[in-house]
Amino acid sequence: MKFKHLILTTLVSLIALNNIEAQVKVMAAPGNMKTAAKQAFKTYNIPTADTTNIYNELLNDETDDLMENHPAGDIYDDIWNSERVNPYKVPVSSLPDSFKIDLSDFVMPVSVGRVSSKFGPRRHRYHHGIDIALPVGNKVVSAFSGKVRIIDYEPGGYGRYVVVRHDNGLETIYAHLSSVTCKLNDVVKAGDQLGLSGNTGRSTGPHLHFETRYIGNAFNPATIINFESKRVYADNYTLTKRKNFGYQQQKAKSASLAKYYKVRKGDNLSRIASRNGTSVSKLRKLNGLGSKSIIRPGQRLRIR
Repeated sequence: MKFKHLILTTLVSLIALNNIEAQVKVMAAPGNMKTAAKQAFKTYNIPTADTTNIYNELLNDETDDLMENHPAGDIYDDIWNSERVNPYKVPVSSLPDSFKIDLSDFVMPVSVGRVSSKFGPRRHRYHHGIDIALPVGNKVVSAFSGKVRIIDYEPGGYGRYVVVRHDNGLETIYAHLSSVTCKLNDVVKAGDQLGLSGNTGRSTGPHLHFETRYIGNAFNPATIINFESKRVYADNYTLTKRKNFGYQQQKAKSASLAKYYKVRKGDNLSRIASRNGTSVSKLRKLNGLGSKSIIRPGQRLRIR
């Protein structure tokens, strides 16, 4: 992108310098560089033969990385990153109190399956999406129209996954795929296939892990999608800081109050509970332990 920006800036400057009767001062940002260069060609009647190669190719290349080719560039401050799920680092506190999102073109990402895990806390971590249990090999499609921002593989987490930036400003994540059928930077419509469901990465069984995010901040997909009827609750939905992102404040508060205990040799839940002023049932609930779960020396248990 920087290389193209440099070439186009130099090109426009040379055109201005080579014209004896006029001077042109061009101050074009990457977002409007093409327009400035095209106007310069038109104004100074540069012969087409002189520009049919690299110049026209640069000016008319609709697959380049200039931000006008990426969805919701104004919302995302012209950031397009194909390596990190959340390169934006925009805190919830800086989001508007409320904003409308166009959900009118929604298509359910999978046509079969049931919700097997909801959005919310899960043991020592937070589950930032909805899990839909279904067999391996089912078609997974884009929920809204947009452009593929990431295709990657994360063995200890998402497995094989796709991130799509949508025209409405949302981003969605489709994880644990068995295969990906789209390509990076593909422009997709709602309902276009992205891949096939699978069981890759950190997964206990075949399912689709589906996330909805706004400028990197995850929110519960079930607040906008009825997973039973496979429809959105409203074509124009109002996201609010309090309703959709308030969990982050609770999450931060919970983390600051959390206390952990390192299991020693000879410990059991009853002894740990007594020593720390809590109960066995609370320890099991906080740590997702069943009645037959075994604790081992060195294991960290949350005690509050």
